[in-house]
Amino acid sequence: MLLTKDKIKHYLKEILLFTFTLTVVANLMSIYRSQSLNNESLNIENFKLINNTIYTLDKNRPILIHFWATWCPTCKVEASNINLLSKHYQVLTIAVKSGTDYEIKKYLDEHAYTFKVVNDKDGTLSQKFKVAGYPTTFIYDKEQKLRFSEVGYTSTIGLYIRLLWSSYF
Repeated sequence: MLLTKDKIKHYLKEILLFTFTLTVVANLMSIYRSQSLNNESLNIENFKLINNTIYTLDKNRPILIHFWATWCPTCKVEASNINLLSKHYQVLTIAVKSGTDYEIKKYLDEHAYTFKVVNDKDGTLSQKFKVAGYPTTFIYDKEQKLRFSEVGYTSTIGLYIRLLWSSYF
């Protein structure tokens, strides 16, 4: 079957329309799911990481707090975005119901992820933040006020812009 220019244009338009529609629906779903999240200021200063060190937040910089799970397919896709951002910004991730510290560390090592991780073994932190779906991302400004929250996949550029915005505005 030979494709003509008209058929190719038709298929390209269909693909663009589908992609646009999917993007709009995904963003609307994220906005809807974000409404139930904890929107209070961040009132935690220290977190115990899986390597048994205590991480103290730098109050002079915005922070991205990312809830994820090793068993979550969308989290696996987004993890490289989080890893990249963690090299340039204050990023703390919280692995929810994902096993022991050793199992999470093994997962990180297998994928060469270097971001900081808190093990939320029983889901206590996710309940405090009212997280019901994964991944969920919170971005707090320098005053530790919530600036953005997102449920579901977010691109690196989307997170980068939100962090940049929280740094200066």
